[in-house]
Amino acid sequence: MKRSIAERIFDGANYLMLAIVILISVYPMLYIFNASVSDPNSLLQNRSFMLWPDGFTFAAYEHVLQDSKIYRGYMNTLFYVIVGTSFNLLMTSLAAYALSRPDLMIRKALMKIVVFTMFFSGGMIPTFLLIQNLGLINSRLALILPVAINTFYLIIMKTNFESVPKELIESAKLDGANDFTILFRIILPISKPILAVLTLYYAVDHWNDYMGPLLYLRNAELYPIQIILRDILLSNSTEAMGPGADTGYALGENIKYATIIISTLPIVMVYPFIQKYFVQGALLGAVKQ
Repeated sequence: MKRSIAERIFDGANYLMLAIVILISVYPMLYIFNASVSDPNSLLQNRSFMLWPDGFTFAAYEHVLQDSKIYRGYMNTLFYVIVGTSFNLLMTSLAAYALSRPDLMIRKALMKIVVFTMFFSGGMIPTFLLIQNLGLINSRLALILPVAINTFYLIIMKTNFESVPKELIESAKLDGANDFTILFRIILPISKPILAVLTLYYAVDHWNDYMGPLLYLRNAELYPIQIILRDILLSNSTEAMGPGADTGYALGENIKYATIIISTLPIVMVYPFIQKYFVQGALLGAVKQ
């Protein structure tokens, strides 16, 4: 079918707009990567657009990867992401299953309380005092227990569980299955899309968590990569990289950008593997059938 001139112009305008959006989205990361591998002295003098590196060197990455704080921060972050996300999914699944059962006596009242917490919270200072009174200051649990369940994610999973055919659950009960068996052996195995979506959401939340470690952690041995990245970005030299870093201010600028790349690379690499579940899972949890 031959397209009219107006349709071709419309398509061309759409392609142009999409190209601009892609450029705006991709350019910041491209600039950071180019700056991280550029010549340090040239980088300080270059304040214009950078579509390709100005010179080329991996010196910044060598200094970053040789710093023990980076490895320690990565290990701490991986602990918070793996343990925290696993705990999040467990608690969210248990709560979502309970709230999705129509025979729960106080179901409506509980849902109102849950939704209330999504719009109103105690605030930073009362939360800090609560964590302090619980004895969780300077503890890994301070970054896991208080954020065990995200209300919005809970509602998504609850809605998804409600879409499971009730006949399937009733037949399982007739066979003698209890609620834990129904949840872990029937509902969760057929809810992989929503589990993949919430895994991504929770993992990104833990990976990017900045205020939690800043408020509750005092021991540098427990710092995640984001706090170490903050220390490097706030420094105009390589002093934040530890003793023996005498490469000067110029290389310090490259180190900032190299650390940003290293801290965001894992999430960027993991996302494509669960992208196929993303739209499907989000729709399953957002549309009540």
